[in-house]
Amino acid sequence: MRQSTNSILMIRPNNFGFNEETANDNHYQNKEFFESNSNENAQKEFDNMVKNLKQNGISVHVFQDDDINYTPDSIFPNNWISFHENGDIGLYPMYAKNRRLERRPEVLEFLEEEGFGIENIVDYSGAESENKFLEGTGSIILDRENRIAYCSISNRSNEDLFIDFCEDFEFTPVLFNSYQSVGDERLPIYHTNVMMCVTMSYVVICLDAIDDKKQRKNVCEFIKKSEKELINISENQVEKFAGNMLELLNDKGESVLVMSKSAENSLSENQKNTITNYSKIISSDINTIELCGGGSARCMMAEIFLPKK
Repeated sequence: MRQSTNSILMIRPNNFGFNEETANDNHYQNKEFFESNSNENAQKEFDNMVKNLKQNGISVHVFQDDDINYTPDSIFPNNWISFHENGDIGLYPMYAKNRRLERRPEVLEFLEEEGFGIENIVDYSGAESENKFLEGTGSIILDRENRIAYCSISNRSNEDLFIDFCEDFEFTPVLFNSYQSVGDERLPIYHTNVMMCVTMSYVVICLDAIDDKKQRKNVCEFIKKSEKELINISENQVEKFAGNMLELLNDKGESVLVMSKSAENSLSENQKNTITNYSKIISSDINTIELCGGGSARCMMAEIFLPKK
């Protein structure tokens, strides 16, 4: 199984904005930064990131969102869909009601028009009626080569659904709890991909976010077993979205690590040197998207592993 791909789906926003429905547990959203031109700014940041990725040899398939529904977070497609090498697609139950409107058959039709083959749809979205959620590769971090799936439990990452996913897609589950400091409280991190990223050769993770020592040790053991180098980041770096990265392959098959400019700026020279031993760093300024939407570069990209028709 390939860990990384050259092809991604990105959704250009039509109504990007501060989503009230997700703000109660996404502590990275900041309403103060929402302005009347936030949608326009987000579109500019999106377009610049797509251009940057294409210039670096990434195959980007852009679907333009429309105004049929109000979908302020449609720019983050990786939460509702995942694509797999055998032609399977996963559809996921979403915590916020307005985010459920992002699951659209038009997106699948678009990918088929782009030449990808879809064999089977594994749909978990019915769990929404039981108030159980699992938000795609926001909730689940996949080590595809070693068939290991990591998941930090939260409102948006239900343990039972995660186990179901691992059984359906044949991954070994690794469960833990991760936290961030908000004022004087330790509150759950809403998505695993905020604090963890797995690539072919290394794992970027904030171990300080895993308060339980046994859980932390267990996660470290799985990373060690997978023979990937561990790059530990701080909670302060997580706040700058340094955990929200994605490895892709350029058109020459070389590893690139995609992140935001704020994530890159937060890395130490030592961390950058370790990463660049394996990958070229590609970063884009997506400040509006991060501050207003509470998500970063990784959330904007859904990796396409589907076979070509």
